[in-house]
Amino acid sequence: MGLIDRLFGLVFGSGNVVRETAEVFRENAENAAQRGADLRAAAMTQFGAEFAVARKGRFDRFVDGLNRLPRPALAFGTLGLFVAAMIDPVWFAARMTGLALVPEPLWWLLGAIVSFYFGARHQVKSHQFQRSIATTLARVPDVIETQRELAIRTDRSPGVAATGPDAPVALAALSPTRNAAVEQWLAQRRGVKSSR
Repeated sequence: MGLIDRLFGLVFGSGNVVRETAEVFRENAENAAQRGADLRAAAMTQFGAEFAVARKGRFDRFVDGLNRLPRPALAFGTLGLFVAAMIDPVWFAARMTGLALVPEPLWWLLGAIVSFYFGARHQVKSHQFQRSIATTLARVPDVIETQRELAIRTDRSPGVAATGPDAPVALAALSPTRNAAVEQWLAQRRGVKSSR
């Protein structure tokens, strides 16, 4: 009896050899789910801390305003060049001749500066976009629960009592039947009218 107890204790007890051997070949699903939930919670916490909005002072707001100027200035400046070419072609040609004398390394430098500026702006905007997506994804369970509750409370569709392909049941549901309360009411109304 002691040998069988020890054997069962070894296989199914605290030192479960079968489970430990199986986990070598296949991951424990419960532990994997817990690790995944912990990882998602840690990622959301880190994501929230990374994109926490700090209060900005006057200088920060001023610099943000300056950072917003180059793109509109470039766009309106390019449109202005087209207008200037139409209004005074000689003046425009003189300016473009001057641009033709700019050495190529200076053009490369200008291209690098503009690329870094727009690249940095793109990165800031993509971080803001990711923050908004994270906020939206964090609200998904609430939205699903709200939709579930609304579906339960507003379930008034005519298909609820659908008879399906059962034709006799469908015809019986559509054909009028005797209603004792309505017949009694009609009889009372006839009696009142005949007494007048």
